[in-house]
Amino acid sequence: MTEVSAAVESHLRESIGGEEPTRASVTFLGAQAVDVLRFGPNQERMVHYATVGCSRHPMGDPDAMLTDSVHGPRAELVLSVRGGVDGVLRSLSVLAAAPVVEGLILQPDALVDLREPLWEGTAFTAVVLGPSVIPALELAAPMDPVAFLEVVPVTGTEAAWVRLRGAQALRDAWADAGVDIRDPGRSAVTL
Repeated sequence: MTEVSAAVESHLRESIGGEEPTRASVTFLGAQAVDVLRFGPNQERMVHYATVGCSRHPMGDPDAMLTDSVHGPRAELVLSVRGGVDGVLRSLSVLAAAPVVEGLILQPDALVDLREPLWEGTAFTAVVLGPSVIPALELAAPMDPVAFLEVVPVTGTEAAWVRLRGAQALRDAWADAGVDIRDPGRSAVTL
């Protein structure tokens, strides 16, 4: 485990709290392993899944002639689901590995379409990223801090809405309709 990953894990444990998390590790060809920690359920039945390993290296332009191993944005992903879901670990690992494997830069309001269900039996095939309640983790200068991004599963219809109107418009529609985005069995908001 790198120094950055160790600091991320410690920060997550302190920020989320509760009992000792369980860990799953997924390795992709040509990339280092991504761990997913599962915290909970807590008293409100909330389960938090958090990646560790995405921020190991800064995200940058995959077509750049030289890569900067120090400067650039860093992020980890957090999915909070009431009651938890089976099978989401692989999808979170794919998302967390996307900066290394595909050159994707993970940032608030990004729409990432996996084109397959996030877990078995769900209509959610994409996610919208947003700011998390977990504060950023400051790293030793000159490294950028690690941002923690909330992962919100969306349906194909909601993904189309984000492409057309933007992530904030979808969040507003959820709020107007009283949609609980942490409910893994929720239906798509009518747009």
